Amino acid sequence: MKQLEVQIMGQSYLLGCPEGGEARLLEAVERVDTAMCKIRDAGKVRARDRIAVLAALNLAFDLSDQHLAATTPSVPTVPATDSGTETAESSTLLNSLLERLDATLGDDGQLL
Repeated sequence: MKQLEVQIMGQSYLLGCPEGGEARLLEAVERVDTAMCKIRDAGKVRARDRIAVLAALNLAFDLSDQHLAATTPSVPTVPATDSGTETAESSTLLNSLLERLDATLGDDGQLL
């Protein structure tokens, strides 16, 4: 395992890193340093440990948002018609959406 010396908020840290993972580790260090410096520079929190916890929570929240966006299926849109009548295509899309809802809801029929 390789060791890298990095700086986070002006303090040096010696971190272990698997071979070939240097770029990913340095990218992570940059994200953490940026998040911590942003909190520190806002001036509301001074203690390094509290800044670290807030930065970790912000980064974890951002990561969960990215994961949610990547795993949430897109809902097909129903095209509008000039006559206001339902077309075969919009009927098919609507039925597909209703089938997906039924499968998701299961037997209890409750969203929550």
